Amino acid sequence: MSVFAPLVVAALRLERLAIHGSLVGWTVIHVLTFWLWHAPPFYEAAMSSDATFWAMQVSIVATAALWWAKVFRAPAPAATTALLATLVAMGSLGALLTFAHRALYAPHWLTTQDWGLSPLEDQQIAGIVMWAPGSLVYLLAALTIVYRSLGTRAATI
Repeated sequence: MSVFAPLVVAALRLERLAIHGSLVGWTVIHVLTFWLWHAPPFYEAAMSSDATFWAMQVSIVATAALWWAKVFRAPAPAATTALLATLVAMGSLGALLTFAHRALYAPHWLTTQDWGLSPLEDQQIAGIVMWAPGSLVYLLAALTIVYRSLGTRAATI
């Protein structure tokens, strides 16, 4: 989602669309969509139904793509703030999954042993991936925007 959605934006040129709503609003919508689908009842529903699984995937990628399109068009301070807020929200979910004392997702209780992992270890790995490399995408994007905006300011002085 962190990499695929911006690629969708670039491929479809979504940043050129007039997307209703504010960047703050889309940040909230995107984060809530992601967190909602990771709540155990919704995640379990997605893992037990192909239609629900694809609804989860499409809604997460769609809100992410629309959010990235808004980020790309936003002034540097607003874009950076949205990126860092999203980094904290996604990183928090990753940390929650990593440091949980028990496995939260029943669908994985019987599937992880084939890989030599307990359900909790599988969840911890997923949390670390979501937390570290996932957050890195938002951080690099924010730093790039700040760097470019500083270059623009220096050129105008």
